[in-house]
Amino acid sequence: MPSLTHLPADAPIEDIMAVLDRDGALILDNVISPEEADAFREELRPYVEATSPGRDGFTGRKTTRTGALVARSKTARAAVLDTRIRAICDKVLLPNCERYQLHLTQLIRIMPGEPAQPIHRDRWAWGRYLKGIEPQLNTIWALTDFTEANGATQVVPGSIDWPDKRVAEPAEIGRAVMQRGSVLIYTGTVFHSGGANVSDEDRWGLNITYTLGWLRQEENQYLSCPPEIARTLDPELQGLIGYAMGSYALGYYTPPLPAGEGPEIVPPEFALGRADGAPSMGTAQMRAAVTADKPGA
Repeated sequence: MPSLTHLPADAPIEDIMAVLDRDGALILDNVISPEEADAFREELRPYVEATSPGRDGFTGRKTTRTGALVARSKTARAAVLDTRIRAICDKVLLPNCERYQLHLTQLIRIMPGEPAQPIHRDRWAWGRYLKGIEPQLNTIWALTDFTEANGATQVVPGSIDWPDKRVAEPAEIGRAVMQRGSVLIYTGTVFHSGGANVSDEDRWGLNITYTLGWLRQEENQYLSCPPEIARTLDPELQGLIGYAMGSYALGYYTPPLPAGEGPEIVPPEFALGRADGAPSMGTAQMRAAVTADKPGA
């Protein structure tokens, strides 16, 4: 069984990227303390315990998936904005977009008796149409210890170059065994899955995923965190969940008001009271980039 590389939480970004480029996954140890992980778990417990299990073998009939965590949890908001994780996002995603965005937040609780999830690639959320680029960066924050017995995530190191139809052999599958407070980081291209829980305890993992700003988000952040909640958040977090232009002309809207009572073509920030209503299909920087790309400009 292959082992996943463990690095300290303050590892240089160059060391992190060297492993991620090779294996597609790694573990950052002790990103938060075990005590902080315990407090985080207790903050989310009411929502998790009210969540029904999945209805098929992929979502897990003994697995719960609790979302809308930006709206529900101050601690989750801080995790989404973690500067160490964002630095990795910068390296993985910014080569292929002007800005990246939050793809989903989900607390995954694997309960005793759950079999292993089918091994898959997360990038298949968009089908198998995207070729040649990495569309997402995933994290799973361990809010309980992850053990082989309680469902530690299965990961196939080095599978980032595999064809979609390749099936992993048992000897090629590693396990993300880690102490609570540590974080599994993996790309959308690496093969992985939730592990079987053959213990008598729950496994709690916080899945926070980021994606290119020009792709559809898996969790619809505008419904999970509507403007009346989003306007109370830090502006950086507002932009990250999608209340910002993804690129020139990606994300503007027209408030559906009676004729003459509202503006036309405003950026998403207008819904949060952070734009003046002047017609805009992008920032000055985005307009300059589009102009620079035009022949003869």
